[in-house]
Amino acid sequence: MTTRPYVLLSCAMSIDGYIDDATTERLLLSNDSDLDRIDAVRAACDAILVGAATVRRDDPRLLVRSDRRRAHRVARGLPPSPVKVTVTGSGDLDPKARFFALGDGAKLVYCPTGAAEKTREQVGEVATVVDVGESVTPAAVLTDLAARGVCRLMVEGGGSVHAQFLTAGLADELHLVVAPFFVGDRRAPRFVGDGRFPWHPGRRARVVEVRQIGDVVLTRYALSDRCDGG
Repeated sequence: MTTRPYVLLSCAMSIDGYIDDATTERLLLSNDSDLDRIDAVRAACDAILVGAATVRRDDPRLLVRSDRRRAHRVARGLPPSPVKVTVTGSGDLDPKARFFALGDGAKLVYCPTGAAEKTREQVGEVATVVDVGESVTPAAVLTDLAARGVCRLMVEGGGSVHAQFLTAGLADELHLVVAPFFVGDRRAPRFVGDGRFPWHPGRRARVVEVRQIGDVVLTRYALSDRCDGG
């Protein structure tokens, strides 16, 4: 794939690498200042992607919150918020989830052929369902997004989706925020699991920024030559 969107991964985790705890309540890892930073990053992207498990568990809105940023996008001829994107292997999605119910922008759902019928039955009236063949891969999603004019994609998780983009070598930049506490529960989800990653002791990712934001720390990593650190 010679042309694809620029891919920026965004994740917040505990000191011991967990992105949530094992309860049914959402664990808040960022603070207000960092959430405002994330809002600015969202506003600069054409699309935001999360996995179906994140849609089910966290019920995210994935909208630009700042009135000023939304107005700036509209003044540039863009919708107020980026296109929402999710990927599913089963089609198990609720059309009443905030991902689908909130915002007037486009929503895209990528699924394999085996789940296409169910996915269309579930959310076909509130989103565009894209059948990508035998299995949903980051490469297939990026190829379709590029054809739709998406130049900059923000991937917000969860861990399995992040791992898929990372192990495929299809990430250009990583924003990793560390919250000042431990979770300490192996039942909780981690940032990424096992895998063969392109970055290892012999090929280190390049750090382009380290910033304290209140009580959390942001580290930005360049994962490809496309990331200039700006």
